[in-house]
Amino acid sequence: MRAVTTSSDPVPAPVSVDVVLPCLDEAEALPRVLERVPPGWRALVVDNGSTDGSARIAQALGATVVREERRGFGAACHAGLTAATADIVCFCDCDASLDPADLMPFVQEILAGEADLVLGRRRPQTRGAWPVHARAGNLALTRLLRRRTGLRLHDLGPLRAARREPLLALGLTDRRSGYPLQMVVRAADAGWRIAEHDVPYRPRTGVSKVTGTWRGTWQAVRDMSRVLAETGPAAGQGVRA
Repeated sequence: MRAVTTSSDPVPAPVSVDVVLPCLDEAEALPRVLERVPPGWRALVVDNGSTDGSARIAQALGATVVREERRGFGAACHAGLTAATADIVCFCDCDASLDPADLMPFVQEILAGEADLVLGRRRPQTRGAWPVHARAGNLALTRLLRRRTGLRLHDLGPLRAARREPLLALGLTDRRSGYPLQMVVRAADAGWRIAEHDVPYRPRTGVSKVTGTWRGTWQAVRDMSRVLAETGPAAGQGVRA
């Protein structure tokens, strides 16, 4: 059993945590990302068809490697979720733009019963860390999300945490870039308490497959817009910005 601890808020009972890290050719970033996973947590690196030895590097660094042949961010994330066995599952990009250690207070908030899903609001640390076109697409989607669900979120970033069994019960079906948004929409429709907290966002290591290009951003926005077309009751409870 893996335990989560912090210096200020000790966990009253053992809890297991898996961190899903979708990976496509992230050999350069993997050492930095994996060394930042909190002690006692399990890193699940989901290899989504890498050709640069990412899977071999992740395994050598002690991570559990899950292979997902079907290309797509959602496909990789969901493969990690279904492979997870921990009480709580976290998600983090594998490009070193986000720090897995920043997930610790997210997990604490879930354990305290204060939220069901905790999201990271990306705060760029340097100019260019978050391209203008990607930020504009994110802003447009959060506004559409507010109209669809009532949630006053500012970001649909990949850093997040929730309990595994309720996540699986959401029945997520998107296997492309719409996966993170579908998770939020279905959680809102189910009446989940959703919290959002600032997290540092740094320039990624290597070349972006999505937000680094206009084409990738457009594809992501299109995938997410399709998710927003899903029908369901609006719900926006317990959001803290």
